[in-house]
Amino acid sequence: MDSDWNPSLDSNSSTQFDRDRHVRFLEMMYQLLPSEYQGQEINRLTLAYFVISGLHMLDAADRIDREGAINWVLSLKAQVKNESDLINGQFYGFHGSRSSQFQLDDNAAWIPNGSHLASTYCALAILKTLDYDLTLLDSESILKSMKNLQQPDGCFMPIHTGAERDLRFIFCAAAICSMLENWSGMDKEKAKEYILNCQSYDGGFGLIPGSESHACWVECDCMLRFVLGSLTSLKFHVLPTGSPCQLLDSILMLTYGNCFSGTGGGTYCAVASLRLMGFIEPDVLSKGASPCIINVPLLLDWSLQRQAVDGGFQGRANKSTDTCYAFWVGSVLSILGGHKFIDEKALRQFLLTCQSKYGGFSKFPGQLPDLYHTYYGFSAFSLLQEPGLNPICVELGITDGC
Repeated sequence: MDSDWNPSLDSNSSTQFDRDRHVRFLEMMYQLLPSEYQGQEINRLTLAYFVISGLHMLDAADRIDREGAINWVLSLKAQVKNESDLINGQFYGFHGSRSSQFQLDDNAAWIPNGSHLASTYCALAILKTLDYDLTLLDSESILKSMKNLQQPDGCFMPIHTGAERDLRFIFCAAAICSMLENWSGMDKEKAKEYILNCQSYDGGFGLIPGSESHACWVECDCMLRFVLGSLTSLKFHVLPTGSPCQLLDSILMLTYGNCFSGTGGGTYCAVASLRLMGFIEPDVLSKGASPCIINVPLLLDWSLQRQAVDGGFQGRANKSTDTCYAFWVGSVLSILGGHKFIDEKALRQFLLTCQSKYGGFSKFPGQLPDLYHTYYGFSAFSLLQEPGLNPICVELGITDGC
């Protein structure tokens, strides 16, 4: 717990999932964000994903300006001038914000394309959640140029200028292909081999071959590092100082500093990607002795060991429990068919200790809420089949049936 945390700011003894309060929290974040978000404008699309998908999960999609949100997302698509652009090595997906859409290099020269795999995942997830017909998109430019990002070892880099290369971006690519219902944008066999090389001796997956097993997908740049940002047609509003706006400023300032570790995550990305690509079956545990390309018993054991004595899940051994891991690890167990082994009562009790009286969820009990942990808190409760919540498609991280 942070040393400067004031328990009078956020103490919640609720024994129930407070849907109405969560809806109001997301509505507030949809319309108004504190001034601290200005410095992270580049992550606007990420926060829109959390808010819009969260409202849809809460069965409150009527609070969203559907047409406005769709038009805003579509305006962030990188445009192809001619067919030859698709083989110039660049990626023509979606930008994370206006600032990445029209960014300048060190010499103040305009960089024409800063689109990113993670931003593209967020954009498609929003559009799919809002029931936009994805066949209307120029999917050929996305998929054909996305092949430029896949490396000889099967992994992906997130942007054509280069960056980290690990399982997070294989997941992005697989989710993009799945939502577009077209797998021409990646070599699935190469991606599969890379994923299999990431399974560790303990059964979990590291982000790269030989790295430590980790449950969480720590988002890349806009999706993967998730910092702050502003959102919506999502107009950017700066709140004045003073109550109650100081409360909102405090919520963000006290929570975001410790939201994310420096390590990445692999297990969810690996398992979800293999499922999306069709290399593992759903509920593989029920298949008995049927062969599987991953070591399922070891993975099941590793995943179940992540539930700690307080009922919550940790991302890796000897780490603190955290709201978001209830979704990351819970999703892995759901895909495998091992969710029945979760102590759901204990998990629910832990999650409720992270539920804020202002709405939303915090990372740890007693802290203030942030959008990242709020969304994955909702997702965890959806996995627990909370009444009033729409079911989630664990492989894509959005509401099922979108």
